[in-house]
Amino acid sequence: MSAPAVTARVTPNGFKMPDGFKALYAFASDPSIQLWERGVKPPGMDGGEGIDTTTQHNVTWRTKAARHLKTLTEGSFTCAYDPDSYNNLLNLVNHEEAVTCHYPDGSAVAFFAFMQKFEPSELKEGEFPEATVTITPTNWDPVGFVEAGPVFVPAGGT
Repeated sequence: MSAPAVTARVTPNGFKMPDGFKALYAFASDPSIQLWERGVKPPGMDGGEGIDTTTQHNVTWRTKAARHLKTLTEGSFTCAYDPDSYNNLLNLVNHEEAVTCHYPDGSAVAFFAFMQKFEPSELKEGEFPEATVTITPTNWDPVGFVEAGPVFVPAGGT
């Protein structure tokens, strides 16, 4: 019978972001779109549910295997917006292109995606108008017609 080996946790030697300010999104076709980020959620990663590999020969444990493919999950941000940018926003919705998420430390991740949603909040007296933008990664280069994952660019000097 085999058993997994115990691995000791080692102190990381990387950079820990001390603050979430200042994170921004940029769309390749309109990097100066009139949106002012307030809260930014970068895209994440998901390996998917495990594949059930249990058979009638298992004795005690259900077994699983990792999937082969990965998913870059949705990113989003809340923002202030200029109503005059309505036509520009219409051009970004469902437009597949390179999108970049800039992190506070100066690093960035670029990926192919489209703006799935621009959703303004309810406008009320005494409240700051804002909207939520949802970005869906495609992992597909719309020009080269090939699968293309994200590209991470570390901060200068790291």
